[in-house]
Order: sequence, then structure tokens, then C-alpha cells
Amino acid sequence: MERRDLFTFLFKSKQQKEPKEMILRPPYFYDEASFSKDCQECEGICATFCEEKIIVIQEDKTPKLDLNLGGCTYCDECAKVCPSGVLSLENKKEINCMIVIEQNKCMSWSNVMCFSCKDPCLDDAIVFNGLFQPVIDMEKCTSCGFCIRVCPSEAIGIKEKIIQEGSL
Repeated sequence: MERRDLFTFLFKSKQQKEPKEMILRPPYFYDEASFSKDCQECEGICATFCEEKIIVIQEDKTPKLDLNLGGCTYCDECAKVCPSGVLSLENKKEINCMIVIEQNKCMSWSNVMCFSCKDPCLDDAIVFNGLFQPVIDMEKCTSCGFCIRVCPSEAIGIKEKIIQEGSL
């Protein structure tokens, strides 16, 4: 194999790797490892009590949030009924993701008047510059996800939240 072929192969294989699926957990846990250990004997009670029906039990019997189904009201019900203590009120935090707007898909960024994402935002975290150009105020956004499903152009999604050193 020639050197050029080797680099071409390495470059292509690096590009073709499937991105790892981001698994969003209910916002009441302390340790990610506890899901695979302690949820095995449970029958998915947290999903049953979820008011918004966004908790999905995976094949490995662990819960994940599907924000394409709706948003999280942070109602605490999943934590209240968790029999193993994986989810608990003491560990309540925001959902570990960032909500993002893809400007190239967003109808408002294409000068079409659309406020679909703004109306369901309980925290007024979606701000419009003029009548168009919605942006997310990260200081207000709780990553609840209510804006995702209502977007007619599927321009709103999630990405991994990068936790900076020194912050919780």
C-alpha cells in the first residue's frame, strides 16, 4: 500500500464513522453508571408516570428522553416513583443538552414569519431579532425541548452540552 492510499483510507474511515447517539436521561440522576446497574429489575415505572410521555425505556431497560415526542415540564414524577433511587429529587438538574436552531433550515431565518418555537417556550428563551432570526438565550433555556417537536421545518435540535471546568 502506498502512503497516499494509506492516508486516503484513514481519512475516509474517519469521515464515515457514525456519530454516537446522544442519550438524554431524565434530569434527576447522579451517576450515569447507576442506570445500567440499577434499572435492570425495574419495569419502567418512570416512563409510566411521565406526564408528557417523553421517557422511553430502551432495550437495555434504561430510560432515555425523546424530545421529539414533546418536552419535559420538570414535574418530578419520574423521580418520585423511581424504586431504585437512580432518579431522585435531590439530584434535580437541567437536561444535559443544548437546544440549537439550524439557521439554514429555519423558516424565520429565510424571512418567513414563523413563531412556532416561541409560543411553547415556557422560559421565554427564544428571542427574535426583529420579526425574524430566532436565537436561543442560553441563560434562560432549560433544555426542556418543547420547541423541538413544534418546528415545522425541523430546524431545532439538540447537541451535547460541553461542561466547562469549574462549573456544575
